[in-house]
Amino acid sequence: MKAVIIDDERLARTELKHLLEQHTDTIDVIGEAVNAKEGIEAIEKQKPDVIFLDIQMPEMNGFEMLKELDEIPKVIFITAYDEHAIEAFKINALDYLLKPVDPERLKEAVEKLSANKDEEFESKVDTNRKERKLTVNDHVFIKDGEKCYYPKLADVRYFESQGNYVKVYFDKHHPMILRSLNALEERLDGEDFFRANRKYIINLHWIRNIENWFNGGLKVFFTDEEAVEISRRQAIRFKDIMSI
Repeated sequence: MKAVIIDDERLARTELKHLLEQHTDTIDVIGEAVNAKEGIEAIEKQKPDVIFLDIQMPEMNGFEMLKELDEIPKVIFITAYDEHAIEAFKINALDYLLKPVDPERLKEAVEKLSANKDEEFESKVDTNRKERKLTVNDHVFIKDGEKCYYPKLADVRYFESQGNYVKVYFDKHHPMILRSLNALEERLDGEDFFRANRKYIINLHWIRNIENWFNGGLKVFFTDEEAVEISRRQAIRFKDIMSI
């Protein structure tokens, strides 16, 4: 895929080009730009498939530059700051890497780019996202302390209430978000997620096995080590919804 690097720091451009030399089977760097104006010119002239874009640049930042484009290629942000991550993902950025770029994170971004090369890039903000239910096809931004995550909800096995926080379980991670389980339940699509009891919301697609449990409840298993109990009251509802 053809790529253009847009960054006002020469050393940052040089380092990124060096790292991308490890991915020449996927990425062909065809140009670079030192500011947003040159970036627009390079995109319109060279028609890259993807741009590696810095956010903080003089005169016009990366977000402002994208608004000037009629057609936006896939975008991987490269920045020294993490506070722009939410805004970046609102415009469906493919990834968001922090400087100095970690080679493993870059590898993940390139693999994601390769996996999505046949998908149409949606450049517009999903203005209806806050009004609609979130499905397993949506990604969510999570900031827990100094770490940022952007999991797809399909990969989230379940949510666990812990006081005023909710712990999100996906892959080997379980970051915390400041949100009540009730509020979270309102955001999630009932076709994909189910309130198992007062403490858990589960992803229905992750259920591997179900067993009868005490007092008329059920126990659902996601893996050999992970299981959640569905309360008696919710078990009645679960059977009613899921039975044929």
